[in-house]
Amino acid sequence: MDKPIGILIKEELLRQERGISWFARKLSCDRSNVYRLFQRRSIDTDLLTRISLLLGHDFFSDLSAQMRKRSESQNSQQNCG
Repeated sequence: MDKPIGILIKEELLRQERGISWFARKLSCDRSNVYRLFQRRSIDTDLLTRISLLLGHDFFSDLSAQMRKRSESQNSQQNCG
């Protein structure tokens, strides 16, 4: 199952042992907005670029890998029929 982008961001933030306050400050937003961000299944590409640069992690690559897995899974299911 694919992980929503908000969960991927939250996991990376935790992996780096960064706090919510630090993240909110760097994004120039409130902590409540960060918590809402963690619940999102989709995100604006400009914001995702900022987050990727801030955390030094290519979230676009993560999403692309999920898309490839989904595509491979669909193709293998079609070939079984």
